[in-house]
Amino acid sequence: MNEAATETRTAVVEREFPHPPEKLWRALTQPHLIEDWLMKNDFKPDVGHKFRLTGDWGGVLDCEVLAVEPHKTLSYTWNFEHDDPAYSLKSVVVFTLTPTANGTQLRVEQSGFRPEQKQAFGGAHAGWKEFFGKLGHLLEQLD
Repeated sequence: MNEAATETRTAVVEREFPHPPEKLWRALTQPHLIEDWLMKNDFKPDVGHKFRLTGDWGGVLDCEVLAVEPHKTLSYTWNFEHDDPAYSLKSVVVFTLTPTANGTQLRVEQSGFRPEQKQAFGGAHAGWKEFFGKLGHLLEQLD
C-alpha cells in the first residue's frame, strides 16, 4: 500500500432498510429524490458524468460518477474546495446495496479524510446518519 493511502480515513455508515434494492436505487439515482434526502443536484447515473451537490448551508460539492452497477453499487467523487486548505476535501463516496431477508442493507463509505480533518470526518459520520434518516422517511413515502 502506498504511503498516501495510509494517511486517509474512511467514514462508514450502514443501515438496513425494509425495502428492495430497486427502491433504494431509485432514491440514490433520481435527481428529484436525491434532493429530498441529500442535496440539490444535477446527477445522472452515467460513469464520467460531472455534477454538483448544493447544500442548504450554501456549500457546493463537485462530483464525478466513478462506478454504476444498478441495484448494487454507486460511487462518485465528493470534493469540496475551500479558501482554507484545511477545509478542502477530496473524497470518494461508495454506496453498496446488499439484499437481506427483510429488505436491503445500505452501506456508505466516504474515504479521503486527512488525519487533521477530524471535524470533517466526524461531520461525515453524523451527516450520513442524518441523511439515512431522511432517506428512510422518503422511502416510506415512495410507491
